Amino acid sequence: MLKGMRVLGFTHFVQGPAASQYLADLGADVIKVEPLTGAFERGYAADSVFVDGFSATFFSVNRNKRSISVDLKSPRGREVIFSLIKTADVIIENYRGGVLDRLGFGYDAVKAVKPDIIYASATGWGSSGAMASAPGQDLLVQARCGLIAVTGNLDAAPTVTGVPVVDQHGAALLAMAVSAAYAKKLATGEGTRIESNLLSAGLDLQCESMAAYYSGGRGPDRIARDHRLASWFLPAPYGVFQLADCHAVISLGGDIEKFAGAIGVPRLIELASDRMENRDAFMRVLGDELKSWTYERLDKALAPHGLWYERVQDYDAVRRDPQVIHNESFQEFAIGDQKGTVVAHPVRYDGKVPEFRRMPRGLGADTRDVLADAGWSSGDIDALVREGVVGTGPAASPAKA
Repeated sequence: MLKGMRVLGFTHFVQGPAASQYLADLGADVIKVEPLTGAFERGYAADSVFVDGFSATFFSVNRNKRSISVDLKSPRGREVIFSLIKTADVIIENYRGGVLDRLGFGYDAVKAVKPDIIYASATGWGSSGAMASAPGQDLLVQARCGLIAVTGNLDAAPTVTGVPVVDQHGAALLAMAVSAAYAKKLATGEGTRIESNLLSAGLDLQCESMAAYYSGGRGPDRIARDHRLASWFLPAPYGVFQLADCHAVISLGGDIEKFAGAIGVPRLIELASDRMENRDAFMRVLGDELKSWTYERLDKALAPHGLWYERVQDYDAVRRDPQVIHNESFQEFAIGDQKGTVVAHPVRYDGKVPEFRRMPRGLGADTRDVLADAGWSSGDIDALVREGVVGTGPAASPAKA
């Protein structure tokens, strides 16, 4: 779908690489530009998982890309990069603010060479303001943007999401912005300066919650609630319940009298007169009742009424889930004699998941091909390699020490 788009990705960690992976999945030619030592996520792996030398973090966000490694600080390295910029539609970067400017690849310098460039920068807090130069990372943003405070009770048990959700949402927003700018470029021939940040992504995740809180003149006392209630602004029974054999979630999705009748607790009917005002009492009564129930009993009671509920699954159950399998939500690929497993691109197009065209590449594995595409002769490339300006690494990353 994005065949014909060429992207230079100066990215590391998760937000930037994941954003460019979305574009690569959709057919863009994404060239991952790395220093000679490699991007950060090559040497760091979630839970220290390396598969035949590849970091799980790296291969989760770098499929369908080509890799080139360059000494970005050398004059010849800058010459190499500008030769690539002239062939690119997009630059996407998530270095600390000012880093690419100091290296000579800031927006103004690039636009002077490529006036129609789409230049997309992702930061932690924004490109200006008091926080612009501060370290910006998912957990820090979750704390500052209020997400932790509303996920649990701030006074009792502030709760962090189990995965870096702001990073991933920020990546999706950045990919969306680049796609929109590319449509503009195809229509008008004009480039775009794009700036995204994790703080805005974290706020965007809470758009409904914040609209209710600020527009309704609410205070912190409104957010405090029974620990089973998943969201402060939705009425009971919207939350997680301990059953005798598992945890389950319930979201009413139907008539409250049918629900109370199915559960068999008359007190719930009384409390249902105002399920927002009585939300904590409703959750306590229901929670106490369900402690002795099995999931099978809950299923038999609620299913005939079309009410909404679901078992809480762990990762092992998710992997076996028939709907997950049907949706082709995971992809496996060979890494040496082993296998890597990743979450597939999350959207279907004309009924199909985008093709897995190439596994994540070793550092500099595509340097020669990329430079040849940009017009460098084989002799010039050999000279760059001898001079240590570019790296042409093996197909696999070096193993973790």
